[in-house]
Amino acid sequence: MKIANIQFPKFPIALAPMEDVTDIAFRLMCREFGADLVYTEFVSSDALIRDVQKTKQKLIISEEERPVAIQIYGKEPDAMAEAAKICEEVNPDIIDINFGCPVNRVAKKGAGAGMLRTPELMLEITEKVVKAVNKPVTVKTRLGWDNDSKIIVELAERLQDCGIAALTIHGRTRAQMYTGEADWTLIGEVKNNPRMYIPIIGNGDIDSPQIAKKRFDETGVDAVMIGRASFGRPWVFREIKHFLETGEELPKESFVWYLNVLKQQVQQSIARLDERRGILHIRRHLAATPLFKGIDNFKSTRIAMLRANTLEELFEIIDEIPEKFGLK
Repeated sequence: MKIANIQFPKFPIALAPMEDVTDIAFRLMCREFGADLVYTEFVSSDALIRDVQKTKQKLIISEEERPVAIQIYGKEPDAMAEAAKICEEVNPDIIDINFGCPVNRVAKKGAGAGMLRTPELMLEITEKVVKAVNKPVTVKTRLGWDNDSKIIVELAERLQDCGIAALTIHGRTRAQMYTGEADWTLIGEVKNNPRMYIPIIGNGDIDSPQIAKKRFDETGVDAVMIGRASFGRPWVFREIKHFLETGEELPKESFVWYLNVLKQQVQQSIARLDERRGILHIRRHLAATPLFKGIDNFKSTRIAMLRANTLEELFEIIDEIPEKFGLK
């Protein structure tokens, strides 16, 4: 796959943009484990223009995480174009437009997946952003607003005509939010449309090496994107890449090895923020990690871990887990 002048290896895997998840520390860790492309948390165009410092902090990127995309969202064409120019100043590799976020505070206001109800406005925004910057512009969106308006096949062609360099499709409608199974049928239809020539990245329910291979094989997508399956599991990229390259599952590491990766996530989160906010931020990963699933009588330990307020308290609980539950 090639996005503008950026060349990717065979079977590229991207880390999806996720609010309160894909901060710079997590992106760097996922790159370390094999992610080929990472995205920032989504950035409000209005907040960027108003020079909101908390929002501008999301624009911080590092050389070690390249290629990296900054994702923006909004519903006003001129504001989105101006925000794209601001993003371009920090020199990302790609500027991505979010037309897929389904949460009410974004979609109900007409931004994110809300744009699927106003495709003409979506196209106007896309065209203005493409013309405003010299960086490659990509789009991430969904199949449609609901089951009765799956417009992605025609929409993909029109977005391509606006000059985007790649298109990511999440295999759900906005109405589905994150429920049910992702439908990759229309993703495959877009990819196999003879009029489409830009890379198509598929997203939705990629949570194992086997599923990743199946999606590549069945749809022919140029890349797959991983979102929620990376929570508390940044090593998922390493597992998937090994399987795609060799056809074999990567041998499991020791329990303590995975535990140390989670501890590293905690430390990086605290270093980026501070002890209190860093621990609050990382709880999502500790709650979602598959590492602790299936451990008998783990509930009280999980609760204690998620209630810990200091690094010392949290690591004391984590460090007791291997011996307490007979895990190595």
